[in-house]
Amino acid sequence: MKTSPSSPSAARWFVRVVTWTLALLLLLLLGAFFYLRTSLPQVRGTLTLPGLRAPVEVVRDRYAVPHIYAQSTEDALFALGFVHAQDRLFQMDFQRRVGAGRLSEVLGEATVDTDRFLRTLGVYRVAERTLPNLSAQARGALGAYTEGVNAFLTTRRGALPPEFLILGYEPEPWAPADSLVWMKMMAWDLGGNWDDELLRARLLRLLPPERVAELWPPYPGDAPVALPDFSALYRELPLDRLWAVSLKPLPPGAGSNNWVLSGARTATGAPLLANDPHLGLQAPALWYFAHLSAPDLEVIGATLPGLPFVVLGRTDRIAWGFTNTGPDVQDLFIERLDPDDPTRYETPGGFEPFEERLEVIRVRGQEDVVVRVRESRHGPVISDVVGAAEEVAAFSGEAYVLTLAWTALREDDRTFQAGLALNRARTWEDFVEALRDFHAPQQNIVYADIEGNIGLYAPGRVPIRASGDGLVPVPGWTGDYDWTGFIPFEELPHALNPPSGQLMTANHKLVGDDYPHFITHDWAEPYRAERIELLLAGQPQHTLGSFRAVQADVHSRMAAEFLPVLLTAPVEDAGARALQELLLRWDGEMAAERPEPLVFSEWYRSLTRLVFEDELGALFEDFWEFRPLLMRHVLARSERWCDDVRTPRRETCDELAARALTEASVRLRERYGADPDRWRWGEVHYADHDHLVFANTPLGRLFNLRIPNGGDAFTVNAARYALAREGAAQTSGPGYRALYDLSDLERSRFMHPTGQSGNVFSPFYRNLLSKWRDVEYLPMLTDRAAVAEGAVGTLRLEPAREE
Repeated sequence: MKTSPSSPSAARWFVRVVTWTLALLLLLLLGAFFYLRTSLPQVRGTLTLPGLRAPVEVVRDRYAVPHIYAQSTEDALFALGFVHAQDRLFQMDFQRRVGAGRLSEVLGEATVDTDRFLRTLGVYRVAERTLPNLSAQARGALGAYTEGVNAFLTTRRGALPPEFLILGYEPEPWAPADSLVWMKMMAWDLGGNWDDELLRARLLRLLPPERVAELWPPYPGDAPVALPDFSALYRELPLDRLWAVSLKPLPPGAGSNNWVLSGARTATGAPLLANDPHLGLQAPALWYFAHLSAPDLEVIGATLPGLPFVVLGRTDRIAWGFTNTGPDVQDLFIERLDPDDPTRYETPGGFEPFEERLEVIRVRGQEDVVVRVRESRHGPVISDVVGAAEEVAAFSGEAYVLTLAWTALREDDRTFQAGLALNRARTWEDFVEALRDFHAPQQNIVYADIEGNIGLYAPGRVPIRASGDGLVPVPGWTGDYDWTGFIPFEELPHALNPPSGQLMTANHKLVGDDYPHFITHDWAEPYRAERIELLLAGQPQHTLGSFRAVQADVHSRMAAEFLPVLLTAPVEDAGARALQELLLRWDGEMAAERPEPLVFSEWYRSLTRLVFEDELGALFEDFWEFRPLLMRHVLARSERWCDDVRTPRRETCDELAARALTEASVRLRERYGADPDRWRWGEVHYADHDHLVFANTPLGRLFNLRIPNGGDAFTVNAARYALAREGAAQTSGPGYRALYDLSDLERSRFMHPTGQSGNVFSPFYRNLLSKWRDVEYLPMLTDRAAVAEGAVGTLRLEPAREE
């Protein structure tokens, strides 16, 4: 008798098939999981490695911070390269590919514009040419680190980190220039204003110079600066297309804090030093903690994966911390071409040929892209990024091109060896001597030592111009705007043991009106600096606890300054009036659990759009940032910006403030409900730590990290978000926090946002996230007994025997 499909035996057969299929899938998933876990680093036992000179022990403490105990500095740096590769290999590979313009080899067509731009800059080419100009000791250190990275690549077992498997490629051996190029990319983020020059040039085709100058008001107390009018030249250049495809530096105001007090201002009688640099948030974190111990080396702090030294930290005698000075070290020059021979350009001495080279960008799944790069005496022709230079055809139809001068494109940049020397410094004199080689990017570096000294130096190459001040692209053929040298090292801002017993920087104006040299017009707004000054003055003697409170502070002086405008806006809408009442008792505290910061943020976003969108038109989105100094200027002295040029009547700033609050009220109620008391700033303003590659893909759910947070761009606990983006996700902030106690350096502490590991399968990929948000710290220990307590493992590295 035949069995029908609906019989009990058929049903049982179907259940068995489904069960076995599910079991097989589960086994496959478990197998894949356990295979991927073989990509985690070995942290216990013994490894034999080629290139090592003597045994090294790596003790990973309870937070997976490696403490490297070596018999020589070279072996300590070898081991640092090894553990960097163990924990952050994909990050290191991605970073070097960015600098080398080689992302498209693994990511395809989507990154061709980025690669084309960086190949045109020639950053990696300059990194390679920098190597011979370093000292023999610096080259040796770089070689030891490179050997350590490659020792991991040649001896590793198991799977590569998951990003390599997903993208389907294997990393190449490490090269010394791979380390140097990442330093230059950090300098790119922190060292110039070329993008503002480009934006001003685009605006000058739309508005007269005096109105464009108003859009960048002077730092408080400084005189306004007039802009020259080269708008006719700007119309000859593809400025809009260049803006669209170029790699921008960090946004305005993405700065940092540091301060140091002498023993006269502290409870211990010894200096205290604090530092929290603010950079873009990412997963894994930019920084990696490490401790290096050798007979002539004792240093602990934040390293950058790919570099063989502690960038921010302490030795057994001194501590230091960075903020960005924000100098103007980039200028755009307009070069005039020879009308009879476009391979030549005009100089004060006549027409000269461009230096030319071909760059081949390999694109995954596509044909190679050939880029023809030209360089003038000022620098690379960056307008070629969007012009005919992307093809191997002859140039034609051009009268002018745009070139970029940048201090970091010099082949005698010795910043790398300055970093190495800083790790060995034991006195103020050693510290200053190390900084003589610190060329890019210029930084405000505060200092303290166990002898009680405090100091500050702002090293870096800052150009001296024949004329002009680098605000807009200028003619390059006259020589009138050329660089004539750099500010002498001895004349850079510095101080030692000031009578006040205090030194502090927060990217604000560092020099007085009597300073003889030009550094920049683009100092950060002084809100953070003013708040830190106030908090430090608030008690006669400070402790690590009071320093922690300053780093955790989320009071926004910017919000408090503009709050009266919101509260007095003549609103008629009932919902908007209710929001005014809600803010009556608010003082600008950007607390994550409160609704008031969300109301203020939405109102300010609407107000800036209403004020500037009509005049700026298609360029408004590119200009749209907080710019509170500009808003202060508009509300106090230039109300004509509040008039909507698209309407016949004359609008006032009060009207726009009211309209902005009404718009904010409608938007907020639509998105978050009718009851403002239930709105929460932290639910909208979460700290976004996006993965370097998979952030905006479905895989982002696995790799990205997110946590609700307080603060804004102007709080000491900085939490910047972009006005032009929907929502208020925090995109930059304190990527590192540290407090250093010079009475007992073992009491020092530090923190970064994610975890030591860059491997998503590691328990140390995200374990620091909530501690970072809550302004907690890890102990900055070097004592071996204290380090060993609760350590996750000790790995012994042995040198391979010679055959």
